[in-house]
Amino acid sequence: MVATLAVIFGLTTLVFAVILTWAGIGFSLLTIGILVVVLNVAQWLFSPYLVGALYKVKALPENENPQLHQMVNDLSKKSGISKPKLMLSQIPLPNAFAYGSPLTGSRVAVTQGLLENLDDGEVEAVLGHELGHLKHRDVQVMMVVSFLPALFYYIGYSLMLSGMFGGGQRKNEGGNGALIGIAFMAFSWVLTLFTLYLSRLREYYADRHSAAIVENGAERLSTGLVTIIQESKHTTKQKEQQKGNSSYKALFIADPDRATADAAELHANRITNKQDLLRETLSRQPTSVDKFAEIFSTHPNIIKRLRALQELSQNPSTY
Repeated sequence: MVATLAVIFGLTTLVFAVILTWAGIGFSLLTIGILVVVLNVAQWLFSPYLVGALYKVKALPENENPQLHQMVNDLSKKSGISKPKLMLSQIPLPNAFAYGSPLTGSRVAVTQGLLENLDDGEVEAVLGHELGHLKHRDVQVMMVVSFLPALFYYIGYSLMLSGMFGGGQRKNEGGNGALIGIAFMAFSWVLTLFTLYLSRLREYYADRHSAAIVENGAERLSTGLVTIIQESKHTTKQKEQQKGNSSYKALFIADPDRATADAAELHANRITNKQDLLRETLSRQPTSVDKFAEIFSTHPNIIKRLRALQELSQNPSTY
C-alpha cells in the first residue's frame, strides 16, 4: 500500500512540476487545479448526505436492533476505534459500506438485504471488514487519491482545447499544447489504474482485519461474500438502479456491478449450498479474462479474494 501511494504521489508531483513550468499557462492551469481540489474536498465533506439520499440511508436507533449495535460496539473496541454511527440502508441489495466526513463523523451502513440474507456470524464478519476500512482511514485515503486522476484529466482537457482552439500566437505552440493535453489525459488513466489497484489492495487489508477481530472471521466472511454475490444477482432491478451510482461502488464490501459476472464464476455447477459452493470456487483458477477485468475493478477477483481468506483461516498467525 505504501509503495502504491508513493508511486501515485511521485508521478503526480513530477507531472504537476511539468505543468507549472509550462510557459505562459501556469496561472490558468493552477486555477483549474485549485477548482478541482476545492470541488473534491466539497464532495468529501458533503458526500455522506449524497450517499444517504442515493441509498435511502437512515440512522438505526439502538432500540430497534440492540444486538447489531452491541456487535458494532464490541468490534470497535477490538479495532481500537470509536464506535461509528450505525446506519441502515433501506434497499434489498445485500451489502455494507463505511463512509463519513468531518461534518458527519464515521458511519457504517448495512442494507436491509444484508440483514435478511446473512446469518449473525456473517453479518459480524462483514461489519469487521467495514470497521477495518475505518481503522485504516480508507475513506480519507481513497478520497485524496481519487481526485488526482480528475485533476490531471481536466488540466489535460483544458490544454488540449486551448491548443486546438485557443488561437495562440504561434501554431507550433498551440499544437504542442494540444499534444501535451492529450498526454496528460492519458496520464490520468494511468493514475486511475493505480487508484483501482490501491482500492483492491485495501479490500484485502479490510478482509484481514475482519479475520483478526471476528471469531472464525475468515470463514464467515467467505460465506458472507458468497451469499452477497448470489443474492445481488437475484435483485436485478435494484442492481440496475445502483449502476447509475457507480461512482460510489468502491464503498461496498462487494462490487454490485460485478454481481452477475461473479455469480457466474460461483455457479459453475449450479451449486447452492454455501460451503459446497465455496469449496468448488476455491478449486478453480481465475481465467485470463477474469484477470484482465480485475484491472478495471475497485474490488479483487472473487476467486482470488476467497482464496486469500482461506489462507488466513488456515494460518491465523499471518493476521
